[in-house]
Amino acid sequence: MHPLAEDFGQLKDAEIESRIQDLTSKYWQTTNSAVQRQISLFLEMYQAEIQDRRAKQWNQMYQKRNKDLDNLINVS
Repeated sequence: MHPLAEDFGQLKDAEIESRIQDLTSKYWQTTNSAVQRQISLFLEMYQAEIQDRRAKQWNQMYQKRNKDLDNLINVS
């Protein structure tokens, strides 16, 4: 975690995606390599948060799936 990073739990998915787009455009606008490194750190943190959230959502959907179909095919 970066010391200036905020708590991502309070942000909505759309807000995080908006920040990713904003930081990406700022990354390509600057020619300062030190600034690009700092921006890339934040980009990686936001992208990791989005990936974690999507993985949790997928896992929840997988747990709630219709399990009746599992018994239709009997492989033995």
